[in-house]
Amino acid sequence: MTFLLEIPNFTDPKIITALITLTFLEIVLGVDNIIFISIVSNKLPESQQPKARTIGLMLAMIFRILLLLGITWLIQLTDPVFTIGFIEDDDGLPLGISWKDIILILGGIFLLFKSTLEIHHKLEVAGPASKIKAPAAFAAVLLQIILVDAVFSFDSILTAIGLVDEVIIMIIAVIISMIIMMIFAGPISRFINKHPTLQILALAFLILIGVLLIAEGFHQHINKSYIYSAIAFSLLVELINMRMRRNKETVKLNKEEL
Repeated sequence: MTFLLEIPNFTDPKIITALITLTFLEIVLGVDNIIFISIVSNKLPESQQPKARTIGLMLAMIFRILLLLGITWLIQLTDPVFTIGFIEDDDGLPLGISWKDIILILGGIFLLFKSTLEIHHKLEVAGPASKIKAPAAFAAVLLQIILVDAVFSFDSILTAIGLVDEVIIMIIAVIISMIIMMIFAGPISRFINKHPTLQILALAFLILIGVLLIAEGFHQHINKSYIYSAIAFSLLVELINMRMRRNKETVKLNKEEL
């Protein structure tokens, strides 16, 4: 791992390619975070939602940079702290669970619990969802964002470590990706919160991510492209349904005017 203060040669095409690739991957991995932040911040008064999203993404950026600065400690987190005798790894040995695995498992359980609770809430509550206006609500929402930021930051940085050697390249990629996500977090959040069916789809997506994190914590590696492909297909179908509903409403209005 290259020392942090050693500035890489940015005229090297390999460095530029690595920076662009890692930035793109950080944005892709950050989409999960944006979806969760959008759904949770929607519980706040509208005036506080942009503040919650901005603080959430800034905390995510800070988490990632701190993890990168503690790169040696982070790598040590992959050493097993205990084993599970009745589960075997690929070598037929008792499955070793590291702090990294514990964080992924707990994060996955939290996503499963929170997403399921949100779906239940949306199905049970009639009428428009009430906004939480109590001062403590903002702190509660921020705490949830911090917890999920920590999990997604951990997974994101481990991905970066596997792709790039220079820590400063990782930090630059994290900063660029977070700035881009801050710019587009508002429109994405408004689009999701405007369409209830998309909210359910987004929550289902978070449930899948939770299952994926738990599976990874138990060393059961699932190809993420399968999950992202399924979600992309579901999103495409839902967008077509939204277009069909809009067309039907337009036809209905035209008939009423006639």
